Amino acid sequence: MTGVLIVCGAPIGEPRDASPRLAEVLATADVVAAEDTRRVRRLAHALGVTIGGRVTSCYDAVEGARAATLTEYLIAGQTVALITDAGMPAVSDPGFRVVAAAAAAGVPVTVVPGPSAVTAALAVSGLPSDRFTFEGFLPRRGGERRGRLRELAAERRTMVFLEAPHRLASSLTDLAAVFGAERAAVACRELTKTWEEIVRGDLGRLVAWATDGREIRGEFTLVVAGAAVASRRLGFADLATATESGVETSAIPPDSILDDLRAPGPPTAAELAAAVAHHEAAGLSRAAARRAVMDQFGVSRAAVYEALVVNRAGDATSRRPPGR
Repeated sequence: MTGVLIVCGAPIGEPRDASPRLAEVLATADVVAAEDTRRVRRLAHALGVTIGGRVTSCYDAVEGARAATLTEYLIAGQTVALITDAGMPAVSDPGFRVVAAAAAAGVPVTVVPGPSAVTAALAVSGLPSDRFTFEGFLPRRGGERRGRLRELAAERRTMVFLEAPHRLASSLTDLAAVFGAERAAVACRELTKTWEEIVRGDLGRLVAWATDGREIRGEFTLVVAGAAVASRRLGFADLATATESGVETSAIPPDSILDDLRAPGPPTAAELAAAVAHHEAAGLSRAAARRAVMDQFGVSRAAVYEALVVNRAGDATSRRPPGR
């Protein structure tokens, strides 16, 4: 008779959020496979139980090898508890390979549900939560990150991202550049912990908050509103700022604007320059504002630069006093 793999949800900060069943599983499992063996022992101590079985590490670098070993234990009839440092295993954490190997071997897999930073942040965000998509961590490299965000620019569902503190400012800047500085967003830090912090606003304001010289600590969960029905021919003030749930919708544009939407022409230099100025006013740097306009209008860096030069020349001409 085979054993059973128990996927265990761990508290994301506050040990009292753990269920009594989690304490029972940790105390009785034959094997506890943990992302960090020291942390799981501290958690067991906080829950008032002693881990009686074998404790083995199961972090990213060794998960492939551990999956085979743990499957052997399961086939031999042992109960294996799989747990990560916080939240649910396999959700942007180790565990997927272990679960997949156990399932492929025909071993029963069950779950002890627990806290999740994803759903916790979504619940407190105040953004539409009837439909959402979890995108995990964005790529580390700026070019790859912006490429991923361009793929998501038209996503209408609320999006949830995870981000490390040392990449937060860069990721928020790229989010604002690709999605637009006015896109509603919420940054959640250290949920359920002593220094819990929830910052609300739009992406431009979050960029300003993250780059004001403060020390950024703790892992972040970012909740970003989905795209509205948008077009470059609609002014910034005309864009709807909510998804299908109907929160904060804008008025329906007049037929003349809808006609422009059906057959948009290339943006003028004035439109490009105004868009750059708008993003800068929302808190983006000049470089980030230019990238945002490039993505918004689908134009090259040279086109944006030329538009700014033309616009400055026009301003200078308009300010020149008339000749005698």
